[in-house]
Amino acid sequence: MNIERLIAYLNQEKGCTLSSSYYQNVQAWEAWWRGFYKPFHEFKELNGKTRKTRQLYSLRMAKKVCEDWASILLNEKTRIVVDDPASSRFLQGSEEEPGGVFAENDFWIKGNALIEKAFYSGTGAILLRVKQMQVQQGNIVPDAQTKLCLDFLPAGGILPLTVREGKIVEAAFASEVLVRGEVQIYLQIHEQENDGYRITNAYLLETNGQLQKRPLPEGMVEQIHTGSGLPWFVIVGPNIVNNIEGANGLGISVYANAIDNLKGVDLAYNNFNRDFHLGGKKVFYTQEMIQYGEDGKEITPDDVCQQLFVRVGDEVLSGGEKALVQEFNPQLRVQDNRDGLQAQLDYLSFKCGLGTKHYQFNAGQVVTATQYMGDKQELIQNASKHYIVVEKALQDLVRLLLWAGKTLCGAEVNPQTGVKVQFDDSYIIDKESERLRDQQEVRDGLMQRWEYRVKWYGESEEEAKAAIQGESALSFGGEQ
Repeated sequence: MNIERLIAYLNQEKGCTLSSSYYQNVQAWEAWWRGFYKPFHEFKELNGKTRKTRQLYSLRMAKKVCEDWASILLNEKTRIVVDDPASSRFLQGSEEEPGGVFAENDFWIKGNALIEKAFYSGTGAILLRVKQMQVQQGNIVPDAQTKLCLDFLPAGGILPLTVREGKIVEAAFASEVLVRGEVQIYLQIHEQENDGYRITNAYLLETNGQLQKRPLPEGMVEQIHTGSGLPWFVIVGPNIVNNIEGANGLGISVYANAIDNLKGVDLAYNNFNRDFHLGGKKVFYTQEMIQYGEDGKEITPDDVCQQLFVRVGDEVLSGGEKALVQEFNPQLRVQDNRDGLQAQLDYLSFKCGLGTKHYQFNAGQVVTATQYMGDKQELIQNASKHYIVVEKALQDLVRLLLWAGKTLCGAEVNPQTGVKVQFDDSYIIDKESERLRDQQEVRDGLMQRWEYRVKWYGESEEEAKAAIQGESALSFGGEQ
């Protein structure tokens, strides 16, 4: 997808003055995430009179960093607690009947992938798209057959049109689709009006360097008036202040300020591998050891497993300056390379907010629990910071889906219900110690019992209070 042509199309269609300069950063971050940034990883090597193109060995740590952040921030143990039972079932199903909008859209899998992509590109978007929606004269009519769908895009497909107080309020979203073997661009434009958002759909095909409109798929309308000021998209990304000019509301990659450290890791790893590649035993023969075949080609002793040779003199057999065979065994420098690579990994993990000891290849080293938790303090602090934006995005998404469920599908849900997000931070926090502390706070009266149940059992406030009342009734009945 050519972002320059897409922006030129938007500027012409909407009278905008958008610039594509910031997307050069996004493209470079994506190249690092994919593991090959050509200006760095490809180089020329002189071999005699010819120059040969070679590539650096790479650990591809940019993707690993983003994978780790995604695993910490949104995983299978993350829980969204919705106070209203009907709304919760609409979104997540129940233990008796799994399903809901999240399951229908593979939300936990695709959401985790989006966090990874948002952390490499700086920004991610979750879009609400609707199938089988009833529209009359551009207005939406509620229908139980309407299906809510979610789409997930990294920064390369997000084009902010209007940004207020650092928040994207109008935007175009672009993604590539394959239509009968033809790659087209699906462009969706969200614009704010007095009575709510207007969403415009378009399919574009690049022809002779220009983007031309194509017919919309059957059942898709060109424009929708939502009648609500609630945007049909949610933005998420690393909770990092962007220090690059011209961002236009987009965020910054988690490793944008650690590119030199990514280079350092790959340089150290390349040196490690090159030492092994060039470190094989070298054996040199004198000319007297070479035989020749009938075709005139040289035959070394190893080629014929020769063990008997004509004696050529005591001097060459004694190992002097004219020894028949000489060996050269290069040093592999394993420990030096390992130390250098470990140092570069420490710098990288520090710059990406994971702490200085997140990537350790020191198997067998024993540390105490206190030391282990102390080493992770920086990771804990940065994870807590990123939780803020992820929690906000999940809450906004839940409220959007509940609004859509009520307005578009006619479902009996409550868009204003309470929504809490419980993150699984057991990987970085000693959960058992935290649980014991909370139990003590309940005994001391600093925490309510229902608050404890909400936090540790994943119950809604209503469910927790009902459970406590049930326990009290059972206790009272036992005394009777």
